[in-house]
Amino acid sequence: MRTSALCILFPLAILVRPAAGAEPASFNCAKAKSGIEKRICADPALSALDRRLAGILRAAMTQRKGAAASMLRAEQRGWIKERDGCGKSPDQTACIRDRYRRRMSELQARHALVPSLGPFRFACGPKDSVAVTFFRSEIPAMIARRGAKTALMFSAPAASGARYQGRDTSFWEHQGEAQIVWGRGAAPMTCRPER
Repeated sequence: MRTSALCILFPLAILVRPAAGAEPASFNCAKAKSGIEKRICADPALSALDRRLAGILRAAMTQRKGAAASMLRAEQRGWIKERDGCGKSPDQTACIRDRYRRRMSELQARHALVPSLGPFRFACGPKDSVAVTFFRSEIPAMIARRGAKTALMFSAPAASGARYQGRDTSFWEHQGEAQIVWGRGAAPMTCRPER
C-alpha cells in the first residue's frame, strides 16, 4: 500500500457533544481553578474532549508501571500547564481544542492504542534508513525511527501526497519518494521505500 493512501484511510475524527446530564469534564468543575478549566466546564464540546483524553490517559497508564507511570503523570502535569497557556491565545477555544486533540493523538500513537500501518522502511542513503508507522489517532499521526531516535509527527496539509510535521522533523511522501527532514535546520533527505 502506498503511504499517500493514508490520508484517505485516516480521516479526522468528528467531535461529539456530551449526552444530557453527563459530567461536564473529567475533573470536578465546582473546584475549577483556572479560567481555562472554567471555560472547559462551560463548553460541552471541550468537556467531551476532556473526558475522552482522561479515558485515553487511563488506557496509557495501564501499560506503565513504577517509574514509567510516574513519568507519564509528570508529562501530563506539564501538558496541563501547556493547555492553560491557551489563556493567552486570541481564540482560546480553538487553542484548547487543538491542545486536546494533539495530546490524545500523541498518547494514542506512543502507546499504540489505535490501529496502525507499518512499519514501512525508507532507504535514505547507503547506510541510513527511516522506519515509519502510521496511526489512526485523533489527528492522524506517525512515529518515525532513525537509529535510536524517534520522532512523532502529525498529518499536515499537502497539495499532493502525504505530509506529516513534527517539532524538528517532517515527512512528505509523493510519487514513490519521501522527503524527510530530521532535525532543526537539517537538509532534506530523499528516501525511497525499501523493497
